[in-house]
Amino acid sequence: MRVAVPALLILLSCIGCAGAESRSGPDAMTWLKKIAAASRQLNYRGTFVYQHGSQVETSSISHFVDSSGEYERLETLDGPPREVIRNNNNVTCYLPDSKTVVIEKRGARRFPTLLPEQISGIADNYLIKTAEQGRVAGHDCQIVSLEPRDNLRYGHKFCAELVTGLPLRARTYDDRSQMVESFAFTQLTIGAGVAKEMLKSRYAAKSQGWRVDRSALEQKEVSSDTGWLVDPQPTGFKKLMEMKRLISGRPHPVSHIVYSDGFAAISVFVEAMPKAMPTLGASNQGAVNIFIRSQDDQMVTVVGETPARTVKIIAESLSTRGK
Repeated sequence: MRVAVPALLILLSCIGCAGAESRSGPDAMTWLKKIAAASRQLNYRGTFVYQHGSQVETSSISHFVDSSGEYERLETLDGPPREVIRNNNNVTCYLPDSKTVVIEKRGARRFPTLLPEQISGIADNYLIKTAEQGRVAGHDCQIVSLEPRDNLRYGHKFCAELVTGLPLRARTYDDRSQMVESFAFTQLTIGAGVAKEMLKSRYAAKSQGWRVDRSALEQKEVSSDTGWLVDPQPTGFKKLMEMKRLISGRPHPVSHIVYSDGFAAISVFVEAMPKAMPTLGASNQGAVNIFIRSQDDQMVTVVGETPARTVKIIAESLSTRGK
């Protein structure tokens, strides 16, 4: 769906941006800490839009916190129906079209929880700045940007609600300042008016006869030396963990290594060559890039929240230890 924007509004926006002054320093880091905490610690309920390229998806989200932890309900409002219910790290996903229930542990960060809990390493690879204030979904907000120190990572801009710090909008940019993807609330209630009862599943009762997929829970993780090494590692990326996964339906363990620059994460998977080989090379989904190649009778898959060049560098720098 394309929405026409009057030329006058574009001109006014450009004039406003030209006069805005970015500031870095302790205040910017304070705002970043506030953003990281807000999405985990606040009660909120709203509707947000995700956009990448010409694709647009609208979802509703409700988030509630009490002494027992976090509760969340996410539902897509267009396209195939999907509902995700989360209680701390336990996730249940209802897929009505296929009458399937997927039960798994919490995985990737989702809007508005896009920042990691520990943000101390972000400043090593990004300049953290505050700029002008904005307005999203009827709420005033402070713009906070992460400007990458090189072209191995994306730039990011958050517009955080002035009082609570909850991210109202998050945008990702490439090294040409082109927007890669965007999340933005269109309607939002924070604090009062959000109750735990609002997070009940609309599909739990009617899904009794649906197929239940627990394969993700059957994965067994064993921290170990996989025998694989990325050398040289892209600047600013450090290895967070290395393990072998026993995944249901796969005959051999899958090696998994995770790298991070303090904000973006890259996963490296190495496994036996499957009978049905996927297309080799690069692909992407929004800001996530994927690169697949074969090496030593193994299939290497690298998935990262980074530009395609970074994912490719890691894939081509992978070798067995000692070689």
